[in-house]
Amino acid sequence: MEVQVAPLRSWEDFFPGSDRFGRPDFKDISKWNNRVVNNLLYYQTNYLMVAAAVVAIVGFLSPLNMLIGGTVVILVFLGFVWVSHNKDILRRMKKQYPTTFVIVIMLSSYFLISYLGDVMVFMFGITLPLLLMFIHASLRLRNIKNKLENKKEEIGLKKTPMGIILDALEQQEDNINKLASYIPKVKE
Repeated sequence: MEVQVAPLRSWEDFFPGSDRFGRPDFKDISKWNNRVVNNLLYYQTNYLMVAAAVVAIVGFLSPLNMLIGGTVVILVFLGFVWVSHNKDILRRMKKQYPTTFVIVIMLSSYFLISYLGDVMVFMFGITLPLLLMFIHASLRLRNIKNKLENKKEEIGLKKTPMGIILDALEQQEDNINKLASYIPKVKE
């Protein structure tokens, strides 16, 4: 299936008034995780633009350190994904505790970058965009259009870059399994 880039959402949709933002339910982690995953899928191009702006600013101020930092994070991420696919215990951990898995990747990257050089580049150039994405995805309430687009991604009608990343983190399999078990019930 061909990878499609999600459209850039309008500013009014991406950052509307305060009525479209809400505090996540910290007691229901699966619901919060679902909101984050769905917002990451729906607003992925907007998040990419925000991250690109932050990376460009930090990269302009310190290009070599930004290149080293980005390379380290990508290599650590790919290494952890590869190991988790080959080691069953890590695969289960990644599936049960996705936030912990991402934190381990970020901490490993942090220590490698601190060993290699400039930690501030890591903090502002790599961690800040991820933090901004997570905060927005956690607080932004979903709308009907968001839900419809996410269903296309879940059932495989559409494949996007964020969908590929979330698949690598095994965050979409549960949704597909739920949908697959729901379809026969609807037919009855």
